[in-house]
Amino acid sequence: MAVVKATTCKEAIRRWEEENKQDPATAKEVVLSFQWLPIEKMDNSLACLTGCEKLSLSTNMIEKITGIGTLKNLKILSLSRNVVKSFSGLEPLGDTLEELWISYNYIEKMKGISAMRNLRALYMSNNLVRDWLEFSRLQELTNIRDLSFVGNPLYDSLEIDQWRLEVARRLPHLEKLDGEPIIRTEDNTCINQTMLIKNDGSSSNSKIPEEMP
Repeated sequence: MAVVKATTCKEAIRRWEEENKQDPATAKEVVLSFQWLPIEKMDNSLACLTGCEKLSLSTNMIEKITGIGTLKNLKILSLSRNVVKSFSGLEPLGDTLEELWISYNYIEKMKGISAMRNLRALYMSNNLVRDWLEFSRLQELTNIRDLSFVGNPLYDSLEIDQWRLEVARRLPHLEKLDGEPIIRTEDNTCINQTMLIKNDGSSSNSKIPEEMP
């Protein structure tokens, strides 16, 4: 019986090119999500996406981030719903990447995230971050304005009002947390927003961004 192999990045790009009738080298947005069989490895085939500003590799089986270090125009990257375990491999994109969608993975340590100097939005709900020591690495991201962290053990260990107040204190530039705006006083103190978050009786989780639009 023949061995069934995972889809390669090269094959996924070829499929995308045939379906979209565009040159991958000049396309600004490339979607390689939901491949069957799933992509397991990112590789140097991705280097051909030289004009890409928005790249989605979500819903595959990718474990390590590789092969995108030369994509100097990349501003938005989605790796949601994979099996990624670390931010390693993103460092070459530190000056350009503005949004990172990486929810539903297996990230426990935040090492490497500080290299993302221009990151404005980080959507990493449902990962494995457990403590404030790891979370504190986000304090080095002075441009971050939007953060999703629901479903991490650290989030689950606190009441929602305590969580929001603590995050707002640690990240004074943050404007939106878990899909809801952070309301601050003139001295930059976060207001307890429990009633505002649930003003219609529903959970704010329905508004949390998980997949790149």
